[in-house]
Amino acid sequence: MNKSKKKKRGVFRFGFRAAIYISLISAVFVFLLMWLGYNFTAKDAGSVSALIGGVIFLTSYAVIYFVTHNRIDTIERLFKNMARKRFMEYENVTSTHNDEVDYLVKQGIKSSRTIEREIQRLNRIENYRKEFIGDISHELKTPIFAIQGFIETLLNGALEDEEVNRDFLKKAMRNVNRLIYLTKDLMEISKLETGELKSEIEEIYLYEVLHDIIESLNYKAEKENIELVIHNFDKNIKVRADKNQVKQVLINLVENGIKYNMPNGKVEVNVFTKPKQSERVFVSVKDTGIGIDEKDIPRVTERFFRVDKSRSRERGGTGLGLAIVKHIMEAHGEKFSIESEPNKGSTFTISLRRSDPVQV
Repeated sequence: MNKSKKKKRGVFRFGFRAAIYISLISAVFVFLLMWLGYNFTAKDAGSVSALIGGVIFLTSYAVIYFVTHNRIDTIERLFKNMARKRFMEYENVTSTHNDEVDYLVKQGIKSSRTIEREIQRLNRIENYRKEFIGDISHELKTPIFAIQGFIETLLNGALEDEEVNRDFLKKAMRNVNRLIYLTKDLMEISKLETGELKSEIEEIYLYEVLHDIIESLNYKAEKENIELVIHNFDKNIKVRADKNQVKQVLINLVENGIKYNMPNGKVEVNVFTKPKQSERVFVSVKDTGIGIDEKDIPRVTERFFRVDKSRSRERGGTGLGLAIVKHIMEAHGEKFSIESEPNKGSTFTISLRRSDPVQV
């Protein structure tokens, strides 16, 4: 009841003041007209003007109240809800009158929607921050505790045991390396997600980039007994991209294919075009690995998501590789797609804008 009374009082005051001004001005005008123009006595002119002023007051107040009370009520609700961070759909009451009050209602609704979007954005950022900190804490905990355990064991006497001391130190070093890779990837994805890392677009020869990558990863593939194959394509293909970032994308994809492959498996790199997208070149990395469940495909580009957690940690994976790929391709305005089936391998495909006509 109190809120309703306050709303009515607000509309009442607005209409009352406006009606008072209108009736006073009208009464003075009628008084002067009758007294000076029609030679009425001051008393008679005053009586008539007072009567007319009263009628004008009541009429004006009724018209103003009828025309504005719903819209003023809407404005009041708008700003109260904004102050309380409550947002709702407001009925559009501006179609009939198109006056200054309508303008205020429109601006109020626009401001409410802007504030709502901004609060939603800030909430997403806050949730992202909490989730990110939780993920980092979880990922750092495992290698740190492992290093702590190995060092404590060595200090408690294992350091003098030549049969185990070197083995423990190697395991500790492996976890140190994992922390280094994790820190590096975290810095990289943080810069990508905040937009701090800008892409320096230039014309690059795709053939050189791919063959440099295959050459650098051949040793790792041979060590895992994986065959690396790059299918022939035109050496003169040039694309517009950031060379270092594209290298990072392709290294992540090929390493992923090696890491999650089957024994004696294969990783194939293929470059091709599509008739309907002649302005782009597509690079696919196909493996014969463990594959990904259909339900997990949308999630593999999330930070720290792993299809095979134990295997990924064992191989030193940070769970950030595909997230970095996704962000780099988005920064380039390009596409990154995944096709996969469990135990039938996966195909990761990226698009790149070409800078000259090519024949693949």
